Amino acid sequence: MRIGYGFDAHRLVEGRPLVLGGVDVPAPRGCLGHSDADALAHALCDALLGGAALGDLGTHFPSSDPQWKDADSILLLRVCAKMVHDAGYSIENVDATIVLQSPQLATFLTSIRERIADALGLPFGSVSVKAKTSEGMGYTGDGSGLAVHAVASLS
Repeated sequence: MRIGYGFDAHRLVEGRPLVLGGVDVPAPRGCLGHSDADALAHALCDALLGGAALGDLGTHFPSSDPQWKDADSILLLRVCAKMVHDAGYSIENVDATIVLQSPQLATFLTSIRERIADALGLPFGSVSVKAKTSEGMGYTGDGSGLAVHAVASLS
């Protein structure tokens, strides 16, 4: 059994969609980034890659490479899952926590979990995604950014 940990954070800006786990979440601001800036998919990618000791997202999909401009991060998650499988590991489950003051994500969590489960080839029950606020503290609390923490278990 191996465990991988992933983290990602993005600044929230006007004029960008808020994409989390491949789901467009209606919001006045979205994440700034080179790809679609899906912080949840990015944190999950790093958790998977970390669990298999395969480096990190930036190593495989550098923001300096124009081919990843506005890339669909669910596609990147699928590629990372394949890399993990090719290295001889099975993904057992993933768990993530999105830290975001607003919008509230409760009504989107089932759709997000379904998209991630599909991307990873996992049953719905092997994917957990939670949303928390930081009670107004820090960049997640003042609304200037969001953060995601993720873990993956591999066998």
